[in-house]
Amino acid sequence: MGPISLILIAVGLAMDAFAVSICKGLAMRRPSFRSMLIIGLWLGGFQAIMPAIGYLLGSSFHGYIENIDHWISFALLAAIGINMIRESFDENDSVNDDIGFKVMLLLAIATSIDALAIGISLAMDGSDILTSVAVIGIITMMISMIGVRIGGIFRNRYSNKAEFAGGCILIVIGLKVLLEHLCIL
Repeated sequence: MGPISLILIAVGLAMDAFAVSICKGLAMRRPSFRSMLIIGLWLGGFQAIMPAIGYLLGSSFHGYIENIDHWISFALLAAIGINMIRESFDENDSVNDDIGFKVMLLLAIATSIDALAIGISLAMDGSDILTSVAVIGIITMMISMIGVRIGGIFRNRYSNKAEFAGGCILIVIGLKVLLEHLCIL
């Protein structure tokens, strides 16, 4: 996987975390740098850990499915993207300003489940997992910190649009993987 695709995947994955971060920032009104860092580390850390776990799972059974791995990658990316687009229309998300262990653990897991599937896709693609998880984690951390700050400044009108855009990015990347393996691109 090329660096541009990896960055786009990282940005797409970070949109759930971005939406949650905006809501957290909005609940805090004036978030401190410490709050931004805590949220960024939680969300970015889990966004890095989950693809590593998915990669290990995917590597263990890749030999059995390598003839259809591009279809699996496409299906996973498209499913995640479609789910993110669907969730972008959900108006019932409620987040408070609590950044304690239990709350952040649940939010970090919830926003990074899709990264587990991305890890499986990375294993199918033969991507360098260390670079991939570093890029995904750092980008998510930065985007989450920015989201907290933006949430502290603006109203909650952009989080759904960001999640929608992230879903579209993942679908496009999935199509690119499929079309490349079918020798269309």
